Amino acid sequence: MRLAKDKNDRVLFGSLTVALGTSAAILLGSTIFTPHFQAARLLDTSATAASLGPVQPVSYQASAARGPIPLAHTRTKITKSDGAVSIVRDPTDLPPPIGMRAPQRVKVELDTVEVTGNLADGATYRYWTFNSKVPGPFVRVRVGDTVEVHLKNDDNSAMMHNVDFHAVTGPGGGAKATEAAAGEARSFEFVAANPGLYVYHCAVPMAAQHISNGMYGMILVEPEGGLPKVDHEFYVMQGEIYTEQKVGAKGELTESYDKLLDEKPEYFVFNGAALALAKDMPLKAKVGETVRIFFGVGGPNKTSSFHVIGEVFDRYYNLGSLTTPPLRDVQTITVPPGGAGVVEFKLQVPGKFMLVDHALSRVERGLAGVLDVSGPDDPNVYKDHDPAKSAHSMSH
Repeated sequence: MRLAKDKNDRVLFGSLTVALGTSAAILLGSTIFTPHFQAARLLDTSATAASLGPVQPVSYQASAARGPIPLAHTRTKITKSDGAVSIVRDPTDLPPPIGMRAPQRVKVELDTVEVTGNLADGATYRYWTFNSKVPGPFVRVRVGDTVEVHLKNDDNSAMMHNVDFHAVTGPGGGAKATEAAAGEARSFEFVAANPGLYVYHCAVPMAAQHISNGMYGMILVEPEGGLPKVDHEFYVMQGEIYTEQKVGAKGELTESYDKLLDEKPEYFVFNGAALALAKDMPLKAKVGETVRIFFGVGGPNKTSSFHVIGEVFDRYYNLGSLTTPPLRDVQTITVPPGGAGVVEFKLQVPGKFMLVDHALSRVERGLAGVLDVSGPDDPNVYKDHDPAKSAHSMSH
């Protein structure tokens, strides 16, 4: 299996180098990945370390001069398991709003961990993750913050990993600075100069493979003064999984390079697994409350037409821009791979509201979530003429 995988990698990178020529050096971080060099990077960590130069030391202790450096995300305990685990990121797992504070230095800690997780009923998959969940942690900073990024590649990783933040102004979004073989730790820092909601992802070639296996997340750079207050915030990302086996197969599923290159995923997922936000972790709120959904597309390939069935978005921050006035009264938003958007709306009636990509065939491949709204009916807003029949339909 290892030899087959290396062969696929060599063929792919050889083709990329021939097709892109000198552009490959720019797209792949100013390094031309020839087939032989890529094989060496995958199989010889000592050679890898030498080619990267000395590893930057990572210190998690604050200096006396600057005091403690707060984390810009929630830090969940990473647990080891011999069996499959849940890799689903809880949509409520994000830091609270920043609001009015002044710019400061903050820290992001990312552990790249390869773990076998539950993909669908009776099916598991070997995910590559940031901090053992998909998506990675929701990073929250404000404009003007200095952000320290510390990345540690797990000792047991089979692959090199790194991170590219779309919010970074700098080479590769930090990808070259954080490129780490198994057991290595690397770091860099940047100033969050542009407000907005941005994607981050692993960018080690081939980047699409690392992303499709689960290595993506989002960083919010709040504008000065923060965002308007809402009752609930949720973190939702869409991704694709390419397996050799057909959707619905049981057992441990394996990744398919051919389907990845052909852009034909077997599964579409919210927060890492099929129907994860419908069955395992539905979004919950009450009538009269306001909600904000930070929505992003890890991809790596497909554009999303994000829609909540039975709701209209009161405000939509197009493409994650927080400095542009939001669109109002929007039914469906278009978010490209590596893109993001923010929607806000007030809940007026109770019920189970489905989160979908309005390319609705994808529901059959696992792409559906639920916003479960509790509270009293309001017949002035919505009145069902046959509620008993509707209740029967909902139960099925």
